[in-house]
Amino acid sequence: MYSIKEAFYSLQGEGAHAGRPALFCRFTGCNLWSGLEKTRASSDCQFCDTDFIGTDGQHGGKFKTAQALRTHIDALWPAEQGHKYVVFTGGEPALQLDDALIAEMKSHGYTIAIETNGTLALPKGIDWICVSPKTTKPLKVTQGNELKLVFPQDHLPPSLFIDLEFDHFYLQPMDQSHLNASQIPLINTQQATLNFCLSHPRWRLSLQTHKMLNID
Repeated sequence: MYSIKEAFYSLQGEGAHAGRPALFCRFTGCNLWSGLEKTRASSDCQFCDTDFIGTDGQHGGKFKTAQALRTHIDALWPAEQGHKYVVFTGGEPALQLDDALIAEMKSHGYTIAIETNGTLALPKGIDWICVSPKTTKPLKVTQGNELKLVFPQDHLPPSLFIDLEFDHFYLQPMDQSHLNASQIPLINTQQATLNFCLSHPRWRLSLQTHKMLNID
């Protein structure tokens, strides 16, 4: 059974594939936070800006088989258009993405990407691996295409990751718009990220352009 919070067709808004048309499939659940505000302050990840609870989002639902889920989300791709690209995200997609779903998507022409916190092992066959560290727990995924670190995280300085085997290294300013300033101190994350990239040119700046453009 696959539990999907939402699925939608849009443009990738951040990282190396920013601007690329993509089908997004957001799984419910995460291993670093329950998704409930009452547990945010005590969770491993305290700054998540995503609703991944339940299956009530657009095109969300529960699907018994990989074929059923593929059929459901494939209908969102433009008719008779190739270059199919799906991004499995969450929550934490590694909790549900499996060999059967990868094989099903591949058999229908999809390039497969994942956006993961990297603390769980991944199945084989994923074409683009983006790891976004959120915790001091050891990473199980230490190589891939893109390491995207939300910045700043006092407990996760960029120096911890610079020697890992990734093709691209990005810093992304932390979105604080949804946070309670009385519980989590707020700073100018955009300026802090800009300054760090300028002084450490191994890192590139990643902006959430989908939010700037007000698109899903």
